[in-house]
Amino acid sequence: MGAVHLLPGTTFSNIDEKGDYDPEKTAVMTLSELETWLAIQIVGVYHASIHSTLQLPPMTAWEDAVARRPTPVRHPADPERFLYDFLPFEKRKVTREGIRIFNIHYWDSILSVWAGQTDSRMPVKYDPRDLSRVFLQAPDGKHWPIRYRDLRRPRITRWEHLEAMRVLRERGRRSGDEAMIFDAIEAQRMLVAEAAARTKAARQAVQRTAYALAGSEAASAMPERTEPSPPSPADDGPPTDRPLLPYDVEEWS
Repeated sequence: MGAVHLLPGTTFSNIDEKGDYDPEKTAVMTLSELETWLAIQIVGVYHASIHSTLQLPPMTAWEDAVARRPTPVRHPADPERFLYDFLPFEKRKVTREGIRIFNIHYWDSILSVWAGQTDSRMPVKYDPRDLSRVFLQAPDGKHWPIRYRDLRRPRITRWEHLEAMRVLRERGRRSGDEAMIFDAIEAQRMLVAEAAARTKAARQAVQRTAYALAGSEAASAMPERTEPSPPSPADDGPPTDRPLLPYDVEEWS
């Protein structure tokens, strides 16, 4: 942590130590660059340097301790399940139209197993960095990736979604439908992109969105499901390619 405070843009630990130093004007690193720097500092510097108390590098101390263990170090048996355990979640009903969370509709043919079968709500987990898919936790504990019902929708972050909802509320929209949300986010992105070269705050917003979406790719690298959308509530026939209408009654979340 001492090395961190040597970086341009450090906020220091207290007001007295900070003095008249302006972190915003001197900051030069993006979040992605800071993470890379921190990883190098920990793995390449700290773990390889002589520790004042141990009198040997921490990496050596770790390797010696592991070698003395009677059993191997325990790792998560399922890395994907380990990720799911840390994701935030909301409980939602599974209907014949799919799942609706954050005023966005999601669908996958696997939902037919539970649609209309129970009134109980099931855990729906999500990655704030990428709302293009959510993960339904089935009663047996298995997680199913569920994508947008309208696959034409772009990937968005939870932060963009919250900002879009705030803007819609300011405009008197107490409940925003899906199209309005994505229209608002698209407008926000255009404004930020145009201002990115002019203001530091805008550049940070661009970096935050790009970094969040890029960081979610590895976590959500799962086989794509390309089944057709479910039939419209007004149509008992086979599925068609026409878009489904939004709910008549909005469920605020």
